[in-house]
Amino acid sequence: MAQGAYQARKKDGTVYFRASITYRNRHISLGSFETEEMAQRAYGEAEAIVRAGKYQLGDYGEDMALSFEKFVVLVNFRDNGMYIKNPIYLKNKFFLYFLDEDRILKFDVDDLFYYSEHKIMRRGGHLFVADFGMQVNVASRYGIKNYAVEGRDYRFVNGDSLDYRYGNIEVFSRYHGVIQKRKGKETVFEARIHRNGDWILGTYPTETEAAVAYNKGAEYLWKHGEKKNFPVNYIEELDEASYLEMYGKTAISRKFRDSVKKEAGKKRGQNSKE
Repeated sequence: MAQGAYQARKKDGTVYFRASITYRNRHISLGSFETEEMAQRAYGEAEAIVRAGKYQLGDYGEDMALSFEKFVVLVNFRDNGMYIKNPIYLKNKFFLYFLDEDRILKFDVDDLFYYSEHKIMRRGGHLFVADFGMQVNVASRYGIKNYAVEGRDYRFVNGDSLDYRYGNIEVFSRYHGVIQKRKGKETVFEARIHRNGDWILGTYPTETEAAVAYNKGAEYLWKHGEKKNFPVNYIEELDEASYLEMYGKTAISRKFRDSVKKEAGKKRGQNSKE
């Protein structure tokens, strides 16, 4: 038997062949094969990757004995010095997860431990992992509900629906002008109002505070002569006294306020000349 290839038997007595390689003091299984020749080829390809540096990520060939997933694992281990059992390739501050050669997901490095231990699978148009005996939708980790519709309930900022980096996902709130985002490992809520483009009014720890900030921004515009009929958030969980208290404590962007004042001043000047 050639180096790296081993004969084995199934419970029913069927003979098959296994291949493995030792690299950086780690014994790595390369898979099971029907013939000794295929097992030897897989070992030779693995040797070429980790010792000869022959292959790069885009060099996988359909005629290779190694599976595509194992190919990615070995290239990453060689290039980045970290063995990860799933088809992950580390980049600077993020990583790639290869569903296949053409579908490549992106995640922030904060998610590396999770996806190193949880294999992503596909069923229909959904991506999921097995977690505590349940199938967990990958999108749900980022605040995207199972019934959510892209473009209505959430969006990928750069238009790439395979890019799950936190900064690229915006989940729209049930309130006008409120978007759920991730800041590091925390969920925050950004209040925006559309006036000659989107103005960010601030980032808040709760959805309710962001909804109040939006209302405050709309009322600030009306106070300074804006005629646009902005929809106002009705916040059911707050009684009148609680709403007024939160309204008073919630700050909105000074840059936004200064811009509104400046434009209102210009309009008053123009009107006085007329």
